[in-house]
Amino acid sequence: MMTTLSRSDLWSLEEYAEQRPAFRARVLEHKKSRQLALGQHARLYFEDELTIRYQIQEMLRIEKVFEADGIREELEAYNPLIPDGHNWKATFMLEYEDPAERAVRLGELIGIEDKVWLQVEGCDRIYPIADEDLDRSTADKTSSVHFMRYELAPAMIIAAKGGAAIHAGIDHPAYPVDGFQVDPAVRESLANDLQEVAVN
Repeated sequence: MMTTLSRSDLWSLEEYAEQRPAFRARVLEHKKSRQLALGQHARLYFEDELTIRYQIQEMLRIEKVFEADGIREELEAYNPLIPDGHNWKATFMLEYEDPAERAVRLGELIGIEDKVWLQVEGCDRIYPIADEDLDRSTADKTSSVHFMRYELAPAMIIAAKGGAAIHAGIDHPAYPVDGFQVDPAVRESLANDLQEVAVN
């Protein structure tokens, strides 16, 4: 299972300009089964090799980066967001359009990034390891963007690969989301992130 991208996996700026319309359409279609709404204002966007490749290509395009050092820096920044076969990795977004409401709610939702759980049916809930690269919360408010890693035990991987349902919810008192079963297309996509585990 590929867990890192290298420079050879990327198009040059000129190549990407030609490939971008078709590649972007492919990625946007792919992302439909890679996101999970949690109530009205929270969402998990699950990352994988394709979504991260797109993100890197877009960053290189926007910043007009073509030097080896700059490309390496983008790869080093984004490669850790690709799942390793025994975990799910996601960007967690708190989405409030009104800036005033957003400011109030972010003050109320401190610690929510630690309360967003996933659960393979028949197994324990999994809580994320959040923001490993840097702390995105302060004493006064949480961030509207967090990066999450959900580590699965072998039994969870076996169950998920075997077709078990996946549930999700949020335990935070200021934004509780009761557990619900995720859409089958999302379940299938998440199961594909996992590497087969040998059964003794």
